Amino acid sequence: MEVVIVPDAEAGGRLVAEAVVRLLGHRPDALLGVATGSTPLPVYQALAATAAAGGADLSRVRVAQLDEYVGLPAGHPESYRSVLEREVLAPLGLGPEAFLGPDSTAPDVAAACREYERALAAAGGVDLQLLGIGSDGHIGFNEPGSSLASRTRIKTLTERTRGDNARYFGGDPGRVPRHVITQGIGTILEARHVVLLATGPNKADALAAAVEGPLAARCPASALQLHPHATVVADEAAASKLTLAGYYRHVFAGKPDWQHL
Repeated sequence: MEVVIVPDAEAGGRLVAEAVVRLLGHRPDALLGVATGSTPLPVYQALAATAAAGGADLSRVRVAQLDEYVGLPAGHPESYRSVLEREVLAPLGLGPEAFLGPDSTAPDVAAACREYERALAAAGGVDLQLLGIGSDGHIGFNEPGSSLASRTRIKTLTERTRGDNARYFGGDPGRVPRHVITQGIGTILEARHVVLLATGPNKADALAAAVEGPLAARCPASALQLHPHATVVADEAAASKLTLAGYYRHVFAGKPDWQHL
């Protein structure tokens, strides 16, 4: 994997936004896989600023949702669709027609998962998938133990993840839904380019396991070792447990190879 160490989250956001802009230069209708949470926010902010300054045309961009809570009513402010409307679609000037996501309110959620897989394939697949990493190494909501070949499906959240997400629900883990829809690891690995962002010291152990540890279901993010074009962008705190940090700094010198895009 390409591992690029940046000074802080804002620098990482600008770097990843550069990759998106480069992609749009030759594929203006690219399908971007988008994640929620605080980690990718600097990417969306940098993209919006670039577009506002005339540095990127986002008018034909499409976005695909990585995961969603099950059991929240449509329009709930903490549903991931609502979050993406606030943090991605509106700032980038995109309408609902640009959005692909699973129907978590469907009477048959398992069927909705299968339909989302078909929709992603019909859209031509994800060109660039943006990911965060959980403190236990999960990507999307693929918790430890998830099959590395898994597809979009229903998952039950661990208490650790519900505790991590409680800050969005008034600090009460009991208000965090127990079930989610998530793209599977196998689905994620089908994206043409995967970019994993990691910031903060609480992600250091998970990132080290994902990048330098064995390929193992106990760290779902380690599956990215199998991807032919995976880029990790980590700030100094998140990179603090990487034993090869000096090597990454030397080889990538603060900038990955975007020539593939």
